[in-house]
Amino acid sequence: MSGPEIIETSAGQPTGHVLDIDHLKVTFATDGGDVYAVKDVSLDVRPGEVLAIVGESGSGKTVTAKTILGLLPETATIGGAVLINGNNVITVSASKLRQIRGRDVAMVFQEPSTALNPVFTVGWQIAEGIRAHAAGGKRVTAKEAKARAIEALRKVGIPDPEHRVNYYPHQFSGGQKQRVVIAAALALNPGLIVADEPTTALDVTVQAEILELLRDLRDKYGTSIVLITHNMGVVADLADRVVVMYQGDVVEEAPARVLFAEPKQDYTRKLLAAVPHLGRNSASEGLKERAHKNSPVLVDATNLTIEYPGRLGTPAFKAVDGVSFTVSEGEVFGLVGESGSGKTTIGRAIAGLNRTTGGSLKVLGYEMLNFKERTFKPLRKDIGFVFQDPAASFNPQLTIGDCVAEPMLIHTNPSPAQARKRVGELLESVQLPASYADRYPHELSGGQRQRASLARALILNPRLLIADEPTSALDVSVQAKVLELFKEIQAEFGFAALFISHDLAVVDILSQWVGVLYKGKLVEQGIGSQVMGAPQHDYTKRLIASLPVPDPDEQARRRAAHRALLAT
Repeated sequence: MSGPEIIETSAGQPTGHVLDIDHLKVTFATDGGDVYAVKDVSLDVRPGEVLAIVGESGSGKTVTAKTILGLLPETATIGGAVLINGNNVITVSASKLRQIRGRDVAMVFQEPSTALNPVFTVGWQIAEGIRAHAAGGKRVTAKEAKARAIEALRKVGIPDPEHRVNYYPHQFSGGQKQRVVIAAALALNPGLIVADEPTTALDVTVQAEILELLRDLRDKYGTSIVLITHNMGVVADLADRVVVMYQGDVVEEAPARVLFAEPKQDYTRKLLAAVPHLGRNSASEGLKERAHKNSPVLVDATNLTIEYPGRLGTPAFKAVDGVSFTVSEGEVFGLVGESGSGKTTIGRAIAGLNRTTGGSLKVLGYEMLNFKERTFKPLRKDIGFVFQDPAASFNPQLTIGDCVAEPMLIHTNPSPAQARKRVGELLESVQLPASYADRYPHELSGGQRQRASLARALILNPRLLIADEPTSALDVSVQAKVLELFKEIQAEFGFAALFISHDLAVVDILSQWVGVLYKGKLVEQGIGSQVMGAPQHDYTKRLIASLPVPDPDEQARRRAAHRALLAT
């Protein structure tokens, strides 16, 4: 099998850097011609340094990261040099590249659930890399490999590693799975780790733990890290130096404190301006009392309980435990909490996608406890749902127009002309050209798909919209546009919304009223600015303290305060 085409270039001599990238160029062959992903990138990483590479989707940051490990597909043409300890990884032999991977450089992928094999124990998967890279071809026994896997798990803070080394991936939480992936990367003590969006899908408290782990790797073990991320709070928390990429080029490079304090390029300033800040532009600022006192209540939960029966002798699991709240007409209610807190379960129950088992949940006046689909179905047209991952919620075989029109076709039976006219109006209202109706989901970017998902949720003019983590995977600039669009459309259409997120700053921008869930219980709720500015419950305090802010000096103070809070 042939690999990517390589354009030979002269490489400089070793400089003492862990990584040197010299005039890297990467193009991909497509039916429409060559596409430049990386145009002319030069950068270096020093021993014991965290270098953050930031930029929007399509900026070339992930392509650059994959080049470091020789992971680009055959359609790539590569020019320039990528030196790791003097070895140019884009020209070395396949056998030499295998030696470099794991031993000199390792990668932490964005989604640990797909990076780990579900049919093998985590210990076996870590040991696999240890055996594959045994020094000098020396055989590593199963016992030796397992001992080293246990030590790697201990290094990343997995409790009881002697026993949990025999666990399978599904027996770990999301944050623990990410730690396991980092343990696998550390098993051979590489000098450089490439971490591609290692905290994107994690709750802020788990994210804080992973960032603390990466910081320890740098400070205690001298590990160098290339951090690929769009989260500027993470950059402020961890990075020593920052490289900003835009459309395949490096547009700015500076120490982290300098970049945040005095960005030189317009693009960098726009990127930083798009980052949501807790307490800035709060949707509830100045709100003295709830608007619903004079508005109809659309969602009324009283001691709501949702319990899943146990299987094979395991006890029942109570996902939602005695939760009470209301959502009124025209109001945005923000629901925050960690994974497993019950927030998505509540959202799905409101939409009739999950069954309630106790208490009361009235949606548009209809009792959802023991509801009948036949009687609830007429109300579905008044409820819109924006899913977290629009790529998974759209049928890839249908055009965007067909996907957006689907609720309308089910509930109102319009003529083809009426459906197309309405789809075009909705696409333009979410700032997409009406012509995008003829495109397929894979032909849109992540931000464009999320806008189309919002259009689909609004096509029947719902009274109630449920948005489940709709911006968690978006770049900050795209996220800012989607949030602004959400605010404008909510003001225009006047629908009520349950906005579910683990990002407190995003919730603060949109929500007048905020509820905080922890292990199925609603531990605090109130006017958003009051909950965020003066939290009463210890969990809310910990949640807010865990949120990194895009300011290295302020983040250092917050980190110290967070450590003190955890110590009490």
